[in-house]
Amino acid sequence: MPVIALVGNKGGAGKTTLTVNLSVGLERHGRVVILDTDPQGSSAQWRSIADDDKLPPVISATESLVEMVRDLEQDNDYVVVDCPPSVQAPQTLAILQVSDKALIPVQPSPFDLWASIHIENAVTEARASNPSLQALLVINQLEPRTTLSQLMRDALAEIEVRVADTAIRRRAVYRASALEGRSVYGMGKRGAEATAELNQLIEEVIRT
Repeated sequence: MPVIALVGNKGGAGKTTLTVNLSVGLERHGRVVILDTDPQGSSAQWRSIADDDKLPPVISATESLVEMVRDLEQDNDYVVVDCPPSVQAPQTLAILQVSDKALIPVQPSPFDLWASIHIENAVTEARASNPSLQALLVINQLEPRTTLSQLMRDALAEIEVRVADTAIRRRAVYRASALEGRSVYGMGKRGAEATAELNQLIEEVIRT
């Protein structure tokens, strides 16, 4: 079953927010589990305050990451992995060896752009032993009217990792839902636009 790693090389790119919301949206397509390998444990913290039993379970990582992933694959259609904010972290390197897809959220900022170059190198190295690994850059927290956001897609085109057609906009509902232990899917009309763009991203991820 598909193993989807959420990978970043700096904090603040929205990796965990995308992890939990993407996982909830994926439940329309099958059974989902989140594996939290980030030492900060943000995905696990989100799940611990949730009062909705229907949300995907979050499993905290142990040292035997590859074995954990293989075990979780047996009972789930999707294993979504929240990686540490470093491509050099041993957890990230291990997960990339067993992942089908790597999603890389990137904010419209020069710092995220520079960090993405290191991720490109890590993906290339992982493909030496995991040649079927597919990587997808996801522009996250987009503010369409800013010049930087408009230029970001052109800048990312210089990196040899495909950029998702779907961008995730900066929306207050992402922060509000996390504080309430929910996803944007559980926020009713307030989350309608966010869920629409997530569904579009999910369709893109599934068909690639």
